[in-house]
Amino acid sequence: MNNTPSTGLFISFEGIDGAGKSSHIAALAQAFKDAGRTVTLTREPGGTPLAEKLRNLLLHDAMDPLTEALVAFAARRDHLVQVIEPALARGEVVVSDRFTDATFAYQGAGRGFDWEKLQTLERMAQTGSGSNAELMREPDLTIWFDLPAAVAAERLAAARVPDRFEAQPQDFFAAVASGYARRCAAAPKRFARIDAHQPREAVWQQVADVLQARGYLQGVQGAAA
Repeated sequence: MNNTPSTGLFISFEGIDGAGKSSHIAALAQAFKDAGRTVTLTREPGGTPLAEKLRNLLLHDAMDPLTEALVAFAARRDHLVQVIEPALARGEVVVSDRFTDATFAYQGAGRGFDWEKLQTLERMAQTGSGSNAELMREPDLTIWFDLPAAVAAERLAAARVPDRFEAQPQDFFAAVASGYARRCAAAPKRFARIDAHQPREAVWQQVADVLQARGYLQGVQGAAA
């Protein structure tokens, strides 16, 4: 990819709850800003007023797997149209805490919802959201924080009051992790697997190495606080 200031760049961070993405997302956004890039830092579900309302429903209201998937993709479509595509058209770097891979991991693998139906929804929601009517938007790079479900469960036990996904049992997160592995295997050029069961500084170094190897950032400094 020609990563010039006039070229938009879309990076997503993925991983099961408790994987430790948040501080590294902020650090990466700052690294791009230090390099002179304009950054849109966002999240899914969410990122727009409508999508944030849908996020609240998704995280706290009981619903079946199909409803969960429909709500997630409705929020994603609005997020793409209102935030992501305009930012990319302006040549910005978009860094998102989760994107479509989370839906396949959580609703597909975690809830056991049909993978092919999710792929249909993916094409519907992510095609023609920008100026190119034929383009199905995907991240240029997905940084996957791979962490054993047992370790994630230990981290979540000490966290805030959990939402209805964070409150799921360990075997649910093991299934979610397998969903991420399946998505990674299907798109190895887009994915970069990070061993998240390491000290924070070592995890950040892996992230920095990925960005430098792909030519998106050179001489990445700093670390997650």
